[in-house]
Order: sequence, then C-alpha cells, then structure tokens
Amino acid sequence: MNLFRTPAIFSGYPGLVAAESTRHGGVSPAPWHSLNLGKNTADAPENTAENRRRFCAALGFLPNQLAWSKQVHGAEVLVTTAPGGAEGFDALATQTPGVFLSVSVADCTPVLVFDPVRRAVAAIHAGWRGAAAGIVGKTLRVMAEKFGTRGADCRAYIGTCIDECSFEVGAEVAAEFDPAFKRYDPGRDRFFVDLKKVCTVQLLDAGLAAGHIEVSPFSTVLHNRDYFSHRKEGGVTGRMLAVIGVREGA
Repeated sequence: MNLFRTPAIFSGYPGLVAAESTRHGGVSPAPWHSLNLGKNTADAPENTAENRRRFCAALGFLPNQLAWSKQVHGAEVLVTTAPGGAEGFDALATQTPGVFLSVSVADCTPVLVFDPVRRAVAAIHAGWRGAAAGIVGKTLRVMAEKFGTRGADCRAYIGTCIDECSFEVGAEVAAEFDPAFKRYDPGRDRFFVDLKKVCTVQLLDAGLAAGHIEVSPFSTVLHNRDYFSHRKEGGVTGRMLAVIGVREGA
C-alpha cells in the first residue's frame, strides 16, 4: 500500500497538493509501525524524521515546507504565511504558495479545504471537542475574513477517523452534540457520535455544495491495518498527517 491516499475531490487542480498518510512505508518499529509521522510519541526522533522525509518526498516537497501546530483539541485557527511550528491551534489556513499545512491525527477527524478562486487552503484537526465547538465552520469564517473565501467556491475532504460505530462515549461527551449526530445504545448504556457527519454539516452550513465534499470511506478502528488508532491500540501508536498546500508558481 502507498504512503498516502489522495482525495479525488481535489483532482484537476494543477499545483494543489493534498493527501492523508497511511501507516505504511516507514521505518518505525512496533508499536508505531511503520510510517509514524507524529513528533509527540515515544518513537525515536530519527525514525519520525526519516518518515517525514519519505512522506514529503513522495508528495514533491521538503519537510521544512510544512506548517503545523501543537494541537490542544480546541477550536483556534492560525492564519500563517510561513512554514514552521506553532502551539495552541487546531486549524491552519494560508494563501501562501509553497507552505504545506499539516494536522496530526490517530482517530480525530482531519478536514482539508481548498478555495480554487483565492488559491487558499486550510487543514483542520477536528477532535470531538473541536467538532463540538464548531472548528470547521469557524475555519471557513476565518478564510472568508482573511482571504475573501466563499464556501460555495470551496472543495473539502473529510478524512479517515474513528467512525460512528466505534466512537462510543459517555453521556457527558454526548451532551455536547445535537441529537442528529449521536445515537443511544440502551444495551450498552452508551452513546455513539458521528464526527464525519458533524464536520459535513458544518461545511454545508458554510456554503459548500454537497457534491463538493468528499468523505473518507475508511475508519481508523475498522481499518487499523492501514491507519493508526489511538483508541484501538490503547494509546500507544503512531500518528498520520493530513496535508494541503499549493506549489509555488502554480
């Protein structure tokens, strides 16, 4: 299997790079095997550095062109014009060519957005807290304010994450979501939340057409052979990256 999957929704846009990594093609040993791209794991730094080099090379750019933030499961959005790291943001947006935005995931939902009119992009890390706080819609509002983005012009990809059938939560988490996004299982006395649906509705509310939204058919839990799952693997596992950016000169 390849190091990454490329969303079909972004095909046909020259110069756009958008992908989510798999867990294949890297050098990390178990339990992070093999393409662990997460810096904040107990994996050896030289392994994650080599994995990032391989992943970026396969996409045609350098690791030092990545922009990222230390994620805090919040709803803050960073507008950036340069690669490098930040802290405290769970979404990044840019209109600067040559800067490739990235978010790290291992059950949370990655969302990638492209505005082909303004040539602006965003990468969003939507964990349950961020999703409940409306991080996807907030990111589109920030893009509108900073770049003039209109939701109707955008294309978006909701990436591989923990699916509804596996995302079992207690009443305190379920209370953060509208009834349309959760179901109650009386036999287990637990709720199940659909993060992909939450993100989809936030994109629709931001003005995107349903046909301009692609949703990954894969699950980090059900397809754990191909993707890292923090929940299924007991918290000791690697991280994927979802990345998006426009090449310089494109």
